[in-house]
Amino acid sequence: MDEELERDERVFLLGEEVAQYDGAYKVSRGLWKKYGDKRIIDTPIAEMGFAGIAVGSAMAGLRPICEFMTFNFSMQAIDQIINSAAKTSYMSAGLQSVPIVFRGPNGHATGVAAQHSQCFAAWYGHCPGLKVLSPWSAEDAKGLLKAAIRDDNPVVFLENELLYGVAFEVSEEAQSKDFVVPIGKAKVERQGTLITLVSHSRYVGHCLDAAAVLAEEGIECEVINLRSIRPLDMETIESSVAKTNHLVTVEGGWPQFGVGAEICARIMEGPALNYLDAPVIRVTGVDIPMPYAKILEEHSVPQIRDIITAVRKALNI
Repeated sequence: MDEELERDERVFLLGEEVAQYDGAYKVSRGLWKKYGDKRIIDTPIAEMGFAGIAVGSAMAGLRPICEFMTFNFSMQAIDQIINSAAKTSYMSAGLQSVPIVFRGPNGHATGVAAQHSQCFAAWYGHCPGLKVLSPWSAEDAKGLLKAAIRDDNPVVFLENELLYGVAFEVSEEAQSKDFVVPIGKAKVERQGTLITLVSHSRYVGHCLDAAAVLAEEGIECEVINLRSIRPLDMETIESSVAKTNHLVTVEGGWPQFGVGAEICARIMEGPALNYLDAPVIRVTGVDIPMPYAKILEEHSVPQIRDIITAVRKALNI
């Protein structure tokens, strides 16, 4: 964000506690002191209001970054995101763009129960007019956020609270101010030959951990990091399935109408179906509101052991 604020004076950040407090998760640390009240703006606890201000400012020519303290609170502002931001370009025949980024932590954290634990990838991925991004690594987060800020369309940028404290290796290329990850392009994080694992956000790491365990048994998994939920890079997934002949999707959200369900449908409708040697298997969160009790919470979201079990089932071993 700092690089894009410096690059383009039209970019500004608003949200709850983003300025003087440096952000609830310290994501905006130091930005208020550097750019001041005009460009780093603390808002009241009123998501519908400040999301509306952000959308209006985008229509007027600015490039706002609208932070939700968590995406669970974006439900208060969903009319602004869908009806005002997502549909305006279409309804104006392309005359009115809405260059805005809605960002914040998405999905479950730890011990925050049902109302603060939802994954919104499928919710916003359902809506035409939005681009929806879900980074895993530090390079994903930087490159995709820069691409989102520069895009002329509304972008929903789904971060993950449990990844904020995770360290990643960052290439020299990614440290450049010109580093941008293209929207709509998945990344193969691990090459494999027997089965494809497709995931996004935190569960890419789970897939890589599961793949490392399975490799000791001679089961080589290819791991795909979606990065982009909408648009969805089916070409990369189909190319992998053509090689491995097996597919498992992994996500933290609920199963019904989820990201994995969409991938399954597109596989069924496309050429990759002819390459499958077994049905696609989905690993998802359990189809219930998130429990508060720690042991129940752990059983409500995918674990590495669940991915390993799904792989063995798909390969019939």
